[in-house]
Amino acid sequence: MFKIKLLLVFFVLFKTAFGYSQNEKNICFSHENLLRHIKTLSSDAFEGRRTGTQGANKAKKYIINQYHTLQVKPFKQGYQQTFLFNKGKKQYKGVNVIGYIKGTCVPNKYIVISAHYDHEGIKNGKIYNGADDNASGLSALFSFAEYFKTHPPKHSVILAAFDAEELGLKGSSYFVNNLNVPYHKILLNINMDMISRSNTNTLHVAGSNIYKQFIQAVCCVAHENFTLKSGHDGFDENDSWVYASDHANFHKKDIPFLYFGVDDHDDYHEPTDDFENIHPTFYIEAVKTIISVFNKIDKS
Repeated sequence: MFKIKLLLVFFVLFKTAFGYSQNEKNICFSHENLLRHIKTLSSDAFEGRRTGTQGANKAKKYIINQYHTLQVKPFKQGYQQTFLFNKGKKQYKGVNVIGYIKGTCVPNKYIVISAHYDHEGIKNGKIYNGADDNASGLSALFSFAEYFKTHPPKHSVILAAFDAEELGLKGSSYFVNNLNVPYHKILLNINMDMISRSNTNTLHVAGSNIYKQFIQAVCCVAHENFTLKSGHDGFDENDSWVYASDHANFHKKDIPFLYFGVDDHDDYHEPTDDFENIHPTFYIEAVKTIISVFNKIDKS
């Protein structure tokens, strides 16, 4: 009996390890490109990417160029979705950059994968480069697009680079309120905001305790020396992140969301949020993890 139990334990461990390696093998994107994108977008040349500035315009052009290179089509009328809004006494012009990949099996249902590309700009002569917040999420969009070239999604995917998140989630608000797609056809928003560094190797995911149909997809992802932790959505002792980023505007329309992010750190909204302070190994694992979660949902 003991030998039988031992064999069963060995079988389970072997199967788990084998499954892990197979999943990792299938998640193909260039780690070098991922790191190159975040380094470029968080460089001084982009001047902190504040909405309405030359730096933001440069980032917008960079995104469009990557979409072209990665064969991501425009969504609806074109890549650019322009909107106006007021904050205080000032009027701003924001530009979302929206790409589209047609699903192979269920093209009339959509999963929106999003990240905001704006940041704080220049304050008191200092450039706030926003490497983690949120060049990290934006660069991950390109890794998704690269992955989809060899692993086309079953559902249609909208790759949304939102503007003006830092000014009150304005870009995602405009997008959600001008979808031209029935809300019930949007299955999920996967939002990435600050995913490139963690002293505890922990990536948090909020939303699965609200939209419980995704609990299994989140729980079944495992990586060595890496933790994906569900929470921050009002069901634990942690601060709620339900309205912390662009996914909030989807949630307000009863569109399910999963938000991936890390805890605040000393460089959050500081001029020291630079490429040199990200954790490259953690960042690569974070992107792999989010793609793994997407795959489980897309195939279910």
